[in-house]
Amino acid sequence: MREEEIAAGLAAVRERIGAACATAGRDPAGVTLVVVTKTYPATDVQVLAKLGVTDVGENRDQEAAPKAEAVAASGAQVRWHYVGQLQRNKCRSVVEYADVVHSVDSVRLARALHGAAERHRERPLDVLVQVSIDGDPARGGAVVGSTVEPDRDFDRVALTVAEAGPLRLAGVMAVAPQHWAAEAAFEKLAEVAARLRAAYPEATTVSAGMSADLEPAIASGATHVRIGSAVLGTRPKLR
Repeated sequence: MREEEIAAGLAAVRERIGAACATAGRDPAGVTLVVVTKTYPATDVQVLAKLGVTDVGENRDQEAAPKAEAVAASGAQVRWHYVGQLQRNKCRSVVEYADVVHSVDSVRLARALHGAAERHRERPLDVLVQVSIDGDPARGGAVVGSTVEPDRDFDRVALTVAEAGPLRLAGVMAVAPQHWAAEAAFEKLAEVAARLRAAYPEATTVSAGMSADLEPAIASGATHVRIGSAVLGTRPKLR
């Protein structure tokens, strides 16, 4: 029964991605679906892998670390994306299972991730710089052109990641602020992404769009969409 539920949700989301790509004149192969499995069991990840999902996301290390271990023990193989706010004291744990970290938004965090990856990884870790769309320092994200908080200036964060040998600057990520139209938010992100690619041509990833706004994200060039409830159903409440 659960596999049927997940398969139905997955088919519906893949259809939405295909339709959005057709509207935007894009190849659906250029959009990676990252299924966010926060609060869902490792068995759901195993089902997703069976159904052909290659990329899954988590945003709490205390849940993600044991889940990744359980999935690996089952023999299922997926690419783990850490998409939530990351505390510096969790870097050591995250670098041991994550393939991509989407949420680096400060120089201090980039340096902590660098140190952890250098000591506890054998291969480079892909990193996305999280962009603050509205420039509000109270929310996550590096601020483009910030002079108030140099630690969270977008260019400084990107440079710190790019110069860290164990890290690979892969692109940008953002969440559309609630008080912004999604179209406007993702258009701004596209401008920041283009600016980053001009300086770092290999930084081509644009992680944007969730269950409610994947269409405008794809229209603005998202290469990765982070989808949870539209695939897996309403999440259980966190305890």
